[in-house]
Amino acid sequence: MASAACALLSAACAGPSPGPTTSYQAAAIEASQGGDQEKAISLAQKEVAQFSTPEQCSPTTNYNCGTLALAYGSLAEYQILLGDKTAGENSFSRAKEALGRTAPANKASATGMVYRDVSEAFWRVGDRARAVAVFKEGRAAGGDSWLFMSSAAAAIGQRPAAASP
Repeated sequence: MASAACALLSAACAGPSPGPTTSYQAAAIEASQGGDQEKAISLAQKEVAQFSTPEQCSPTTNYNCGTLALAYGSLAEYQILLGDKTAGENSFSRAKEALGRTAPANKASATGMVYRDVSEAFWRVGDRARAVAVFKEGRAAGGDSWLFMSSAAAAIGQRPAAASP
């Protein structure tokens, strides 16, 4: 599922700016799935660095703010999985800042993915209460159906709203 999010976000959140061409996200996902959270964190930090420049995402430029938000969300996920909840919460906070600058057309999907990743990480480390709280916060923040793919959503019986005709 993470690789599907990676592909979608690369297409959906990148704006008209050409932006950086090197993506560390796929390698970070692979490292994390292989259990190497330290390597995943290192790669995610490089991804964050690429998209956190003023030309990519700033108060005046929102070309890749959705991508930056997802990069911070992934970083938070890996940090939480490693056991560093404080660092994870800090990265999650930075992801929310980037979401605040994300173009409206991309915001719901980026929000859904960021909150899903963080919620899922808390779920996987056994912090069910925080996982559910993050899910509920993401729902209130306008996350789309990506959010509902989390374990917390399933555990509390939440399903995505039916699509309007």
